[in-house]
Amino acid sequence: MATLLDSLAAGFGGAATRRASLDAALRDGLPGARSEAWKYTSLRALERRGFSPAPLPHDAIDPALLAGIPAPRLVFANGRYLATASDLDGLPEGARLLPLSAALADPDPRESNFLDKAYARADEVFARLNAALADDGAVLRVAEGVAIPAPVHLVFVGAPAEGDLAWHSRHFIELRRGASATVIEHHIAGGEHAHLGNALSHVHIASGAVLRHARIQDEAAKATLFTRTDAVLARDATYRRLDLELGAGLSRHELNVRLEGENAELVANGVMLASGRRHLDTRLGIRHIARDTRSQLGWRGMAAGRGRCVFHGGIEIREGADGSDARLSNKNLLLSDTAEIDTQPVLVIHADEVQAAHGATVGQLDPDAMFYLRSRGLAEPEARALLTAAFVREPLLAVVTTPALRTLLEAVLDRAVQSQALA
Repeated sequence: MATLLDSLAAGFGGAATRRASLDAALRDGLPGARSEAWKYTSLRALERRGFSPAPLPHDAIDPALLAGIPAPRLVFANGRYLATASDLDGLPEGARLLPLSAALADPDPRESNFLDKAYARADEVFARLNAALADDGAVLRVAEGVAIPAPVHLVFVGAPAEGDLAWHSRHFIELRRGASATVIEHHIAGGEHAHLGNALSHVHIASGAVLRHARIQDEAAKATLFTRTDAVLARDATYRRLDLELGAGLSRHELNVRLEGENAELVANGVMLASGRRHLDTRLGIRHIARDTRSQLGWRGMAAGRGRCVFHGGIEIREGADGSDARLSNKNLLLSDTAEIDTQPVLVIHADEVQAAHGATVGQLDPDAMFYLRSRGLAEPEARALLTAAFVREPLLAVVTTPALRTLLEAVLDRAVQSQALA
């Protein structure tokens, strides 16, 4: 058995009902190169590493990390809820935000029944581990017709510690009929570390509800992060999402969305910046189940140094989902001879009278554009920085319409482009 799985299993202390998920993960082991879902992301180096369970937090994080993150917010350090840094001010009546540890203490089993989901496929090893080992996370429930005026911030800090730690977080976001909210996830480094984070989120958007969801992954250069989002959209629901993959040494995010109600709409864009030896993997699984559903997906990737971007964009239009409109675009820039980008758009259609398009490109900076900027007096590094910044901003502009939120995310993205020396 892999050292990784041995070390994670040693931290199991849950109920017998969760043991089955752990046993399944241990039985099937880590997926290898023959697994289509993991073909371009090797786990060989990771499987030889051991991690200790993250202890309860005992030290406050640097307040500067939260300086630009207002309330309402929940803060977690190494996967553990940090009450001293959290602030729930600004939530209206009908909106509940609490850590999973508090939901688990509620005698009503409906508060945490999302933990009961099982994962059948062998390649879902980290979802299985999460199902067995997750003991904290964020739970947001918004009642029917309630609108949260200010963005809700979920902050996950990787903090330095003795040895390499592992944590497993489970999150649940539920918007009832006609509700609306904006959620911003911040995955940030509180210092250099090489921890392992494993997070799984459930998103339920009821009829007519609107969720705007931004996820900023800017973890430490040696961190490992596996995240997965499973979303379900009911009739007339809207899900607008932006993912910024900016940090970590190895990061993989799976976004699975089921459009189960008629006229449900998904707009999901993302940016992947891989420099140094960073390996970033994004895998989309979009399912059009009902009639007249829409999905619009736009991802941009850039790789420099020995960085690597892996992208799989899978869209399936099921039988009976007539009138669906699905569009996927993945554009990428290679900024060095040693970088690598692997992209795989997949479109499967089992219905009639649909509109669908998908495409992917991998190229380099336009030499004519570079020449134009140089002829206007810009040095080569400045010209490259300007062109790369413009390239990655487009997905953000297509999703984020709130001026204040757009300014925040643009600043984050611009700093990432500059700090990673992608120019």
